Amino acid sequence: MSNITYLTQEGYDKLQAEVDELKTDGRANVAKAIAEARAQGDLSENAEYDAAKDAQGMLEMKINKLETALASARIIDQSQLDDSKVGIFSVVTIKNLKSSKEVTYTLTSETEANLKEKKISLSSPIGKGLLGKEVGDIAEVETPGGIMKFEIKNITL
Repeated sequence: MSNITYLTQEGYDKLQAEVDELKTDGRANVAKAIAEARAQGDLSENAEYDAAKDAQGMLEMKINKLETALASARIIDQSQLDDSKVGIFSVVTIKNLKSSKEVTYTLTSETEANLKEKKISLSSPIGKGLLGKEVGDIAEVETPGGIMKFEIKNITL
C-alpha cells in the first residue's frame, strides 16, 4: 500500500524536474566518476571506485524515492479548498501564547516542506497540532521541550 502524496501543481513540476535532472546529469556524472576510478587500476583496493559505486547507489535510491512520490501524487487544486479550518496548503498565522510571537506557515506535504520558505509538513508536530483547527482555537503541540500552545490568528489559502 502506497502513501498518497498531496502536491500543488508547482510542487509536482518541481519534483519531476528534479527526477529528470538526476536521471540525466546525475547519472552521467556518476558514470564519469566510475570510469575515472576504474582507469586507476586494481579495483579491489581502489577507494575512489568504491566511493563512486556508493554514490551511484545513493543516486538510484533517491531517484526511486522521488519516482515513488510522483507515482502516488495527487495534485490538489487550491481553489477548491476550504479556508475555514486548517488543512493541507493552508496559510496559517499562529501566536505562541508563551512568547506572544506570531509566525505564518504554509502547511504542505513532506516533499514540499521547506522551513526556510516557512512551509511545514502536515506530519510535523506543529502541522499535526494545527490540522482541523479554526481561527481562535488553541493548538497544543507536543515538542521535546514540552507542550507548546498556539492560538490560530488567521487562515488563508
